[in-house]
Amino acid sequence: MFSAVAPDGKKSTDMSFLIPCPNCGPRSVYEFRFGGEIQARPAITASDIEWTEYLYNKKNESGPQEEWWYHRSGCKLWFQATRNTETNEVIETRLP
Repeated sequence: MFSAVAPDGKKSTDMSFLIPCPNCGPRSVYEFRFGGEIQARPAITASDIEWTEYLYNKKNESGPQEEWWYHRSGCKLWFQATRNTETNEVIETRLP
């Protein structure tokens, strides 16, 4: 079961959180699709090893992380967000 520490220091088992869509405003995370970590795409001439690294190896770091999100149940826009992976707090959202 998922357990996170809320800003008041209490443990929470809630997985839901709000994401402020840059176009529609705050919405439930269930309206969105996670698109992965933001990372630089390799050049078209990159080696197979570089492409494998890009496609399959993620940082998955604890703390603030830059991510792609898609508002599938709303405006249908892709946008970027900074989210704390420890607390699921969305610090910032922006259009690319």
